[in-house]
Amino acid sequence: MQAVRLFQGYLWHPKEASLDPRALLPEEVLGARLLIDPVPPPTPFFEDGTPTATQAFYQVTLLLLTEEAPEALKPLAERVAEALREHLEGLPPGVGWLLLEDLRPL
Repeated sequence: MQAVRLFQGYLWHPKEASLDPRALLPEEVLGARLLIDPVPPPTPFFEDGTPTATQAFYQVTLLLLTEEAPEALKPLAERVAEALREHLEGLPPGVGWLLLEDLRPL
């Protein structure tokens, strides 16, 4: 049994917004655990030049305990991405996110 990251990325919202991403997103998506941890901004500015210091940032990881090889999890990762996308697109205005497929063991 090993832990494999299916996706990793960030979620952010304006600091003045009192949002709890853990309350807005499910703890599990198709068997993958959704981990959300506060982190400092990963870069000083967004692409448009806006300072990231105005936002609260969270690292988001989708983790699966499995006996399968990471490369065999691609079809599951696609289904998880589709299921999670519905939740992410339903987040309140001003909440941003970026998740990238990872498929690596921890």
